Amino acid sequence: MAQRRESSGSEVSLFPFLSILACLIGALVLIIVVLVIAQAGKAEGRTPEEIKMAQEYLRMIKELEERQKLDALLKEKLAELEKLQQDVQERQQRYLKLRQLMDSSKEVQKQNLEIATNLQKQLDDLLTEIKGMKEQQQESRKLIQELMAEIQKRQVPPDKKVPPVVVQPSGSGLPENTKVFFVECSAGSLRLLDPWGAGDFRLGASPDIVFGNPEYNHFLAEAAKDKNSLILYLVRDDGQGAFNNGAGRAESDYNLRVGKLPIPGRGQLDLALFEKFRGKVAPPPATPVGIPAPTIPK
Repeated sequence: MAQRRESSGSEVSLFPFLSILACLIGALVLIIVVLVIAQAGKAEGRTPEEIKMAQEYLRMIKELEERQKLDALLKEKLAELEKLQQDVQERQQRYLKLRQLMDSSKEVQKQNLEIATNLQKQLDDLLTEIKGMKEQQQESRKLIQELMAEIQKRQVPPDKKVPPVVVQPSGSGLPENTKVFFVECSAGSLRLLDPWGAGDFRLGASPDIVFGNPEYNHFLAEAAKDKNSLILYLVRDDGQGAFNNGAGRAESDYNLRVGKLPIPGRGQLDLALFEKFRGKVAPPPATPVGIPAPTIPK
């Protein structure tokens, strides 16, 4: 029976070295396979994941632009609502003072028929304006609530701004002696762009307000004194109704030249190209808040 040969000394085992070598060869094979697959994917074009990411990026860019437009429109409507609330309060105070004056002196009204007639006319005008403003205020509140809900849903970034809209002369230009006045027409409102050097003036665009507003009628009357005057109405996407009321009043009742220029988007208006043609009118007289009571003759 054969016996095991006794070891003649310390032998070197090659098993660990072979294991490491086999692992290294396997890793190199895996790397080569991955590189070949990646190279094959690049040769065929973009992967579906890359195409999907590009489409998602374009969609996000478009949605960001829509959010910017909604944010600008919301700020504009909020400012308009605040201005309407102030106007309503002022006119209600004037109405109360006029009513107290009329009720406190019955005998004096008989002797001053002209004053009583003027007071009644002012009361009627104020009531018409207040009624139109309240209707416009309700519409503005409803629109603002819808816009706020849309903004909250879309989460518009606060640091994004809508680019300004540059208004450019059309055609071959304007004559040198032309005086251009600008009126912005938007949903339910007209905005006179700095007509007498005291900033912009905003009013409702309903027929009652356009007909009875003293500032707007003063502006039209002063502009009509110069035959070279031109009122250019800058019409927003939702301002066709406001343009019809405002421009119709200027053209039919004051024989003024009017123009219409559609304005896309909601950006701020840049009128730098019309600077040398801008016209100014005299400011309207201060509206009296009350008339002193006449003295009773002895």
